[in-house]
Amino acid sequence: MNPTKTARRVAAALVVPALLFTAACGGSDSKNDDEQKPGAVAKVSGKFGAEPKIEVPDDAKGSDEVVVNELLAGKGAEVKKGDTVRVDYAANIEALGSTWSQRLGTDPEAPRTQIVQEVGQEGPMLPAKVMDNLAGHKVGSRLQIEGTAQGIVGDRLNPQLNIKPADTLVWVIDIVNAKKIDKKAESKGTQAATEAGTPQVKAPSQKAATITIPKGEKAPKDLQQQVLIKGEGAEVKAGEGLVVQYTGVKWEDGKKFDSSWDNGGATVFPIGVNAVIKGWDQALVGKHIGDRVLLTIPPALAYGESGTSELAKNNLVFVVDILDTV
Repeated sequence: MNPTKTARRVAAALVVPALLFTAACGGSDSKNDDEQKPGAVAKVSGKFGAEPKIEVPDDAKGSDEVVVNELLAGKGAEVKKGDTVRVDYAANIEALGSTWSQRLGTDPEAPRTQIVQEVGQEGPMLPAKVMDNLAGHKVGSRLQIEGTAQGIVGDRLNPQLNIKPADTLVWVIDIVNAKKIDKKAESKGTQAATEAGTPQVKAPSQKAATITIPKGEKAPKDLQQQVLIKGEGAEVKAGEGLVVQYTGVKWEDGKKFDSSWDNGGATVFPIGVNAVIKGWDQALVGKHIGDRVLLTIPPALAYGESGTSELAKNNLVFVVDILDTV
């Protein structure tokens, strides 16, 4: 699935600083070739899983080439290009953001909105030249990745951030998890009949589900959910990256507005941390890998609060296959 389109349709806007880039872009051709790069100029302290302290001397001159320093070697699976990773990150410039600032509430143990992104692809917060250099390192590793703004971002640097091309940019990345996502995966099993008065669902293999709104029925005022296929996998926890196939239609006219099947297949979102609409967070945390779930979501738990979305006034109906977590 196209992550940009997904973010517009299903995922609510993350509470993050201004985006690093002026426009979205595809992957990069850069490679993990840090062996002959000049040394890093930033000093980083802190343990894996805790927000790092990043210090850059005022007279430091960063390299136009990407510099990678493995601060801590992990013992998990090796990350490969094309894997989807879940990471924490902090940067030396406040405008670039930090996942440690995206925690729910004041409890230091509360889940936070981490970055879930495919290695080799550009994201709104982590450029491809940063993501590419995760390949070859293991889950559990902490990396220091730095270079000049010109060298890492180039001409697409967002001018609103007031970052100069020669400024040194530093990211500290904790690789929390990594998996290869099967874009064609789907929930398996005998699908239960939907309950009376609820939308009917036909879910042909490898295609978007057909969802039929019941005639004469008003949309429910509260979140409605039904497990159509019961999976046998692990329970979904808040803070994980949730891998799904999904189809969504509007209750009012039954028209499909989005489906992962129409946009490249399975996609992944942070779940339970305000990164997607409230109805998804409330319904999908606690479900199990392998479940197929029918959701009917009122505007207040979808896009009603945004006021600007074309779906702000709509009751939304989703069929969601829960495939895995990252």
